[in-house]
Amino acid sequence: MTDPTREDYRQGADYARWLDAEDELARFREAFAIADPGLIYLDGNSLGRLPRRTAERLATAVTEEWGRDLIRGWNAGWYQAASRIGDKIGRLVGVGSGQVVAGDSTSVNLYKLVMAALSLRPRRDRVVSDVLNFPSDLYVLQGCIDLLGNRHRLHLVPSADGMTVDLPALLDAIDERTALVTLSHVTFKSGFLHDAAAVTEKARRAGALVLWDLSHSVGVVPIDLDGWGADLAVGCTYKYLNGGPGAPAFLYVSRDLQERARSPIWGWFGQRAPFAFDLDYEPAAGVSRFLAGTPPVLSLTALEPALELTLEAGIERIRGKSVRLTSYLIYLVDMVLAPLGFRLGTPRDAERRGSHVSVRHAEGYRIGQALIEEMQVLPDFREPDNIRLGLAPLYTSFAEVWEAVDRMRRVVTEERYRNYAHERHQVT
Repeated sequence: MTDPTREDYRQGADYARWLDAEDELARFREAFAIADPGLIYLDGNSLGRLPRRTAERLATAVTEEWGRDLIRGWNAGWYQAASRIGDKIGRLVGVGSGQVVAGDSTSVNLYKLVMAALSLRPRRDRVVSDVLNFPSDLYVLQGCIDLLGNRHRLHLVPSADGMTVDLPALLDAIDERTALVTLSHVTFKSGFLHDAAAVTEKARRAGALVLWDLSHSVGVVPIDLDGWGADLAVGCTYKYLNGGPGAPAFLYVSRDLQERARSPIWGWFGQRAPFAFDLDYEPAAGVSRFLAGTPPVLSLTALEPALELTLEAGIERIRGKSVRLTSYLIYLVDMVLAPLGFRLGTPRDAERRGSHVSVRHAEGYRIGQALIEEMQVLPDFREPDNIRLGLAPLYTSFAEVWEAVDRMRRVVTEERYRNYAHERHQVT
């Protein structure tokens, strides 16, 4: 492939700028702290940018609520934070109030809901997932099965192409022995988007419960848990919801299950009257019974203004821009990068992908290192050869997508990646 001409550059950059000028969400970029305007940040699928209003809100929480009010803050909004913020998340996942609470990590919440689900289907011995699920989710499932005496078998539906899971094969795996079906709505490596409505409908007909991990879809993909008839869900808030590193996760329990499902962690915030300090546990009403220890107030405080930004933008508009961004990126991959040995690691069909795109190359890790160290492009890497490019519609521009692809081209054509070792950093 010959290098693009000056005219190619001009037209490409001009077209990207025109797309930005037509973007109805472009104004939201100013709502985020961008310390280095020259850095192209394409890792919002892993850690979102800092909203400006979050920094302001945290400063108030620290200096006034903690610094001035001290313990009185619990009766001035802290105690209700997990439910209040849960209801705001609920608006993004298609559920009414009183079905989502925020707190703990995704893995802890997954553990709670898996154990609760399996106890509700005691005569069934099968758990269905797939090989594209996030490994931590599979570890939690394996641990739960072990704790329950290995009475259950974990069935992982395979992937023929390493990117997608065949829907008929997945539906066929759900039968009368299945206690629980649990999947990542959008898979972490390829960005494949499951047909959640079809999977949930089949599980319900088979009498199985369904638990969705929404970590890579919440905030960028329309979600309709109530409409699908989903039973349970978990998700994190530090990716597209911009809640900050290690921000509290959330869990959803459908209203129909709330009085029957029991958390395996009987903590005082899940007790009916925690400040009565009774010696015997009695679960709280509704989804609050799945709370456990004292919630992380400052982290919840940081999350709330970020959620309000997403709600203000609107999930349908966010999804529309996400599809345009990923489609544009895939077009550039085909035109610019494919002749250099890159190949797409994400479904081409916009209906079957989330908001991140994996680009594969035999030298993917070293290319990623060169992008980070020399080219001011910040993606991440997933084994064995995936450069993940996370496109966050609230702050990623089309011009950044164009420029990032051109810098990837330069890394290869100028052989900059050869300056980097094959050995992986601890965090990739």
